Amino acid sequence: MKQIQDHYFKKAQKEGYPARSVYKLEEAQDKYRFLKNGDKVLDLGCQPGSWSMYAGQIVGPTGLIVGIDLHGGRVNRKGQSAEIKVLKGDIYNIESLDALKEICPEYSAVISDMAPHTTGNKWSDQQQSINLSRRALELADMLLIEGGSFYCKVFEGEDFKEFVDNVRKFFKKVQVVKPKSSRKESREVFILGLGFFRQ
Repeated sequence: MKQIQDHYFKKAQKEGYPARSVYKLEEAQDKYRFLKNGDKVLDLGCQPGSWSMYAGQIVGPTGLIVGIDLHGGRVNRKGQSAEIKVLKGDIYNIESLDALKEICPEYSAVISDMAPHTTGNKWSDQQQSINLSRRALELADMLLIEGGSFYCKVFEGEDFKEFVDNVRKFFKKVQVVKPKSSRKESREVFILGLGFFRQ
């Protein structure tokens, strides 16, 4: 397993991405094609920037990537990329929500690779993770266009099924994705929602 992780780490370095997590997005995109040329994409917890860089290439120069992260910073563009704007902000703050709307009132896709600062307490870590996923879904409900997409990291646990059922209330099609680049022993999966509709 370590050999597989080293493979993705080295591949990311070689291809100019700051983290191997990029392949967790790439694999889903290759299969489901939910990011499209010209899309406006919101990347929650965007640092260290791999997802924004990859999405920027997919949506191209006519698209837009807006990232938000507690640490702010900037994300480099790669190839024929969309503009990438990064906000320093907290996804729970109304000021951050207003700032996101000011840059772009509606988004074609919301993507999230957010993870909590882990404590080692499995139950507590899972609760923090599911809370981040719930907030990502709330933001998707507020900011997505009709027919938009949602791709969000979540950890399997006691509230996992309830979260997936909630996602189904907003999207015509929902898939649970376990990328090959995720550690096999990890409870990390990704929820993909396609065809957003407002209730």
